[in-house]
Amino acid sequence: MFSRTTWIPAFAGMTRTSTLAGMIRARVVFLLPALCFLLSFPALPAQQGTESADAKLRAERQRLEKLRSEREALERRRANLQNTVHDLSEEVENIRREAEMTASVVRSLDSQLETINGEVASSTADLVAAQDELTLKRVALRQRLVDIYKRGPLFTVQVLLSATSFGDLVARYKYLHLLTLRDRALVARVEDLRNEIDRQRANLVRFQRDIELNLSEKAEEERRLRNLQEQQARSLTRARRSARDTEERLKQIGRDEKRLADVIASLEAARKRAEAGTPAAERARSAFAGVRLDWPVGGELIYNFGRVVNPNNTTVRWNGIGIKAATGAPVRAVASGKVLVAEPFGTYGLTVIIQHMGGDYSVYGSLSRLAVAKGDVVSKGQVVGYVGASDPELGPHLHFELRPGGRAADPLDYLGTQP
Repeated sequence: MFSRTTWIPAFAGMTRTSTLAGMIRARVVFLLPALCFLLSFPALPAQQGTESADAKLRAERQRLEKLRSEREALERRRANLQNTVHDLSEEVENIRREAEMTASVVRSLDSQLETINGEVASSTADLVAAQDELTLKRVALRQRLVDIYKRGPLFTVQVLLSATSFGDLVARYKYLHLLTLRDRALVARVEDLRNEIDRQRANLVRFQRDIELNLSEKAEEERRLRNLQEQQARSLTRARRSARDTEERLKQIGRDEKRLADVIASLEAARKRAEAGTPAAERARSAFAGVRLDWPVGGELIYNFGRVVNPNNTTVRWNGIGIKAATGAPVRAVASGKVLVAEPFGTYGLTVIIQHMGGDYSVYGSLSRLAVAKGDVVSKGQVVGYVGASDPELGPHLHFELRPGGRAADPLDYLGTQP
């Protein structure tokens, strides 16, 4: 047996080591049943899926930003279309794409809300688990403090001094060391649980703000979607009405062009009958042949001679050119001749038709008022009328035609340099 007298010097030597001195100063010990009880406590639940949920939220928010960026581009295009002459069907299509993009934004917000709600449920479960474990750990820690207080500051020394052999001493020392580590782990675990609970509570507060922001954004996006759908319906109705009006106007323009051609054809036929008995050498030479005519009015062209596709995808054939000019600008005859028509002429508006030598004709349409009357003889450069706007979509302009020999020709082939 290991006697108390021979053991004390050996023990005194061991107290000089840092490990044994630290254990003695700790003055704490666990009994085996207490150790088994503490080892049976469950660990704090791991945060399963947090990283994947955060990654999903980041990806969804990046997608949301991309959708909003694309929608802003569509909004800018819609504003540009509304400020320019354009195809109404193009505007309707642009609004439709905006509405689809906004619906995608709403779906993205729904996905984010679903992810956030999942995170709320997970954080709530983790918070409850952490609070339950903290309650158990506090009870255990409180019991340990009570036990340590009851046993007094010299209990550790008493346990070591009561060893009956060196092997028993080493076993008791090792056991005390393990219990000390467990005490420290318990204190650290309580602190970790407190921090975890604080973190989960902060997460719930953040999630609550995210949910409120998400719901607010969703309400705004749904309102925007309703407005776009209403605007799309109005634009579609306007486009259909515009298409009908345009189609009807094109038909009227076609009828008026045929009427004008018939009038000039009948005038040309009457002229030819009148000069039928005149020798060819004595017949009047064409007024347009071999010369460059002055422009009836200065301005840029808004449409050209021939077949033209309009911005609304309708097609019209112009027998003349459109010259943009200010309302009331004077319009001058390109050559001398006789006024055969000076009156309103359907879609041409107020119109003047002048017969020139050799069976040539010039037509001046879309006038605001006349300066000549039927039967007047005019000279080159004389004012025959003033610019107006027979078509509100085209604005103030002069519709000008040249018909050498009664047939429509491109006036640009006969006109000189614009002043």
